[in-house]
Amino acid sequence: MENARKICYDALLKTLEDNSYSNIVMASLMKKHYEEPRNRAFVCALYYGVIEREITLDYIISRFSKTKLNKIEKKVLVLLRMGVYQIIYMDKIPDSAAVNETVGLCKKAGVYSARGFVNGVLRNVSRAKDKIEYPSEGTDEFLSVYYSCDIGKVKLIREAYGYEICESYLKSSFGAPPLTVRTNTLKCDSNELIMLLGKENIISEPFLGVENAVNITSGADILFSSWAYKGGLFHVEDAASQLCCMALGANERETVIDVCAAPGGKTATIAENMNNKGKIIACDIHNHKLNLIKETARRLGINIIKTTLRDAASDDSLQGIKADKVLCDVPCSGLGIFRRKPELKTKPLEDLSPLCKLQYDILCKSAELVKKGGTLIYSTCTLNPKENIENTERFLREHPVFRPQKLNLPKDIKRIIQNEPEYAVTLFPMSNNTDGFFISSFVKEE
Repeated sequence: MENARKICYDALLKTLEDNSYSNIVMASLMKKHYEEPRNRAFVCALYYGVIEREITLDYIISRFSKTKLNKIEKKVLVLLRMGVYQIIYMDKIPDSAAVNETVGLCKKAGVYSARGFVNGVLRNVSRAKDKIEYPSEGTDEFLSVYYSCDIGKVKLIREAYGYEICESYLKSSFGAPPLTVRTNTLKCDSNELIMLLGKENIISEPFLGVENAVNITSGADILFSSWAYKGGLFHVEDAASQLCCMALGANERETVIDVCAAPGGKTATIAENMNNKGKIIACDIHNHKLNLIKETARRLGINIIKTTLRDAASDDSLQGIKADKVLCDVPCSGLGIFRRKPELKTKPLEDLSPLCKLQYDILCKSAELVKKGGTLIYSTCTLNPKENIENTERFLREHPVFRPQKLNLPKDIKRIIQNEPEYAVTLFPMSNNTDGFFISSFVKEE
């Protein structure tokens, strides 16, 4: 698997140097370097594993290297991370192979002179891997190092939800997230979709608690070349997002505005819930993202979606329209999607005040579009209370014409936050196998 390791090295170096999103880098490289399934699986496991465990790997390297971490050349650091990950976390790879293959990559990586250094560090790690001492359990430092998460983000989540929930969430951040799709009920039901996918050797099962949601358990690599996909029988959407659309409760003949709609998964689900009858205005600030919504609608056979280029925080172009339902799914810090974007775990926590202000501005501007008696949904894919419940509480204080509206969750969807108001819910991967997600609901007084 020498070539597979070189592909993985190239991907990791590009991610590090360009500060790129992992899914984009990996998709690009897999198109460029088509590998047999076994090698593809190895590349993905090693690539995402190194990204998921970056802080842990650097901690281990720092304990076995005489050269300080910030003095190690980037190319050499990537090689060391790859080697240490194989030694510590890939049981099927012999330590000798992990060491020798990584040392062998030095020449191809253009750091031939570092072979001795790489060899020494990795052999030392291999000899002492069962004796590595981590920070004391029960501390933020332990959570940060052991679960490889920026300590600022650890502290934020731990202060918000307590140590136990924080650790449980960080544990859930490793490994591939579920691949969940939404059945296009305009063309089939979930049982039919599962049967048709099975005929194409794609194994799936219903997602318990979310009607029309289906989990793909095998065959994900051929999903998008399948007849079922090309025929528009489903679109990919996490169950949390589908719950968000359920909470919106859009009905036939209603007018709906999705103020931050791209890439369009929720817009499509809403249209399907409306039986493709009514009107949906899907907005986004980027024109190329509106094209994604149009493409999805065409594939699914949906014709009630009109796309509009619009800044959700300040644009008054829709002021003449009053909608029955408005979905306000705002840009956020992404603290709930570590499984999908593991690079977010290791990036230092930034000042989130400007983002919270933007979210609140979008929420307030969206409220102007709701008709009397209409519903407004505010949602994010983060677990940060300042972006979630604090924004909604401020909104209710400053907009007395709106009142909180109870969320009627399916019985299999669990709440784990005590004393959470009935108009809102915070979802966690470890409790519902969804993305980390926040949903809140309001109704405008008659």
